[in-house]
Amino acid sequence: MRRHELTDEQWQAIEPLLPVSGAKGRPRVDDRRVINGMLFKAKTGVAWRDLPERYGPWKTVYNRFWRWSRNGTLTALVGKVRVVAEAIDELDREVSVDSSIVRAHQHAAGARRTRPRPTQGADGPCGGHSEPGDHAIGRSRGGPTTRIHLACDGHGRPLSVVLTGGNVNDCTQFTTVMAGIRFDRPGPGRPATRPVRVIADKGYSTKAIRAHLRKRGIPATIPERRDQQANRKRKGRAGGRPPAFDRTAYKRRNVVERCFNRLKQFRAIATRFDKTAVSYRGMIDLATLLIWL
Repeated sequence: MRRHELTDEQWQAIEPLLPVSGAKGRPRVDDRRVINGMLFKAKTGVAWRDLPERYGPWKTVYNRFWRWSRNGTLTALVGKVRVVAEAIDELDREVSVDSSIVRAHQHAAGARRTRPRPTQGADGPCGGHSEPGDHAIGRSRGGPTTRIHLACDGHGRPLSVVLTGGNVNDCTQFTTVMAGIRFDRPGPGRPATRPVRVIADKGYSTKAIRAHLRKRGIPATIPERRDQQANRKRKGRAGGRPPAFDRTAYKRRNVVERCFNRLKQFRAIATRFDKTAVSYRGMIDLATLLIWL
């Protein structure tokens, strides 16, 4: 068994969660073989045409990935696996938030810039599974880049992902990332959306973010920047009290760094080769699926 392919145990876990093939037409090509082909692409970053023959026709694998990434199947599959984790009480609702920049390869350039058009699916990578006009590629000092805004649970497993251009600041996407967090539970009822704690670095130390978390009743562990400390002390009593900060809890912020490390072990994520943001989000969903399994 190759490291990037599904084990028998993993396949048994996700096989019942896959969409059912239609009754009419040809029988669908073996799902396990096709998913293993997608994982090979995500792990190695090779071109679709260079997929090994053991995964069948490359066009079949690509078409399945293209369809599943756009209709929300991959994102929904990750969500269903989270429900299983919640059912066996493996989900840690302490959330860590951060972002990471990814270099966009020259193969990612050239997509036509259009108006954002919503596609089918649930909560998505770029505003409800819609394709942004810039395809989440921005110009920064390192060239064309994409920024991954991510929230993970206490075990370092992704909960919410938002893609923007690399020149977009971390804190501007905080509320969007938080809006994508869902703790789905088996059975009826609405999913929980409020973490027990949010941990983030100084880049998220803004009045708007603290007010947002305070309004939702979520404890925040975010260190105060030095300039904010100096301004508060300069104002004296008018500057108010310093925000609460739990040093012990902040030591657990490294779980989000470890989460990025696990995601970037996939070459198609460490370097972006996909022209569209939805396709790149599909690669992240494939890696997330293996992390949750």
